[in-house]
Amino acid sequence: MILVEEVYKLIRILPPEEKFGLCDQMRRCSVSIPSNIAEGHKRNSDKEFLHFLSISKGSLGELETQLLLCQRLGYADGRYVSELCSKVIEVDKMIAGLMTRISKL
Repeated sequence: MILVEEVYKLIRILPPEEKFGLCDQMRRCSVSIPSNIAEGHKRNSDKEFLHFLSISKGSLGELETQLLLCQRLGYADGRYVSELCSKVIEVDKMIAGLMTRISKL
């Protein structure tokens, strides 16, 4: 959820013309990450949980790409984007670890 909060902070500084483009896409994919984890956790099987975790990882990849676009387009400072990308990698590792653990059950 911290990653989502950080993305929302970034969105506030993006140009108004990106409101319905990059901002909307970043908002949706960042919220999708914890939402899919929560939904998968409430499902009835480990197989379904793994599926939703996989979707979360896809959303992480999408978010990372959009963060890099923000940097390339000059919307955000490179150091700020690097910090957010580090958080993306951290969340990705946590999800991967959870997937490994569930797969062993």
